Amino acid sequence: MFWILLTNDDGIDSPALAPFARALSDLGTVRVVVPDRERSWVGKAITRLDPIRVEKVELDGGEAWTCTGFPADAVQIGIHGLFDEPPSLVVSGINVGYNHGAAFLMSSGTIGAAVEGWVSGVPSIAVSTGGTGDWSTWKRKVHERGALFEWERLSNVATSLVDEARRSGLLDLADVVTINLPFETTIDTPRRVTTVARVGYDRLFSEQGDGIYTHDFGGGFIEFDGIDGSDLATAHKGYVSITPLRMPAASTVPDDVRARLER
Repeated sequence: MFWILLTNDDGIDSPALAPFARALSDLGTVRVVVPDRERSWVGKAITRLDPIRVEKVELDGGEAWTCTGFPADAVQIGIHGLFDEPPSLVVSGINVGYNHGAAFLMSSGTIGAAVEGWVSGVPSIAVSTGGTGDWSTWKRKVHERGALFEWERLSNVATSLVDEARRSGLLDLADVVTINLPFETTIDTPRRVTTVARVGYDRLFSEQGDGIYTHDFGGGFIEFDGIDGSDLATAHKGYVSITPLRMPAASTVPDDVRARLER
């Protein structure tokens, strides 16, 4: 049976979860296993010492499973623990916020969940969306009840992209495919197959006093290379980026450097 394991890092209360689950059901059976709360910025963290509690909950008239762990935990349990057979496909998202550029790919729980699917030998796709302008204002807007129609439209487009990535053979060439689409994306929005922008970011924490720091990303990028043709540049144009990833990808070492290291 073809079935899809749907997860995310925004948790069971994500405004994208129910619309995306409904849309993906056009492709096959969808089973939802997600963290019980937002677990952003955790990468591919796996719970090692603490027990994980899994509960079946109601989602949009159907059922879902929540876990007290991280997104990668949800994928591990969804693949190996909850069901009689592994999924045919892992889909992670739709994340509230872009996941483009190398630094964000390594930090993202959405990407981490998809990578965990690859670790278990299951083709995996991560989907993220973002907006323009002030991040906090945009995030509040997309969490409002009035944004439901927008999430339904975006989920339908994202589902078509998932299906096309699967049918095109791209998943045979990549370990994970990450898709970033502007929140205003329609079926006619231009799409580009991209590379990953080699970028870092500036400070993540601000001091609150008495040695206390809280997450407060300043929004700045550090560009190590040019970003032409990358996922980040494509987002700046308002286009959809479709990026195949290989895990891990070693750099090619020139002969002169190799000669200094090998003996």
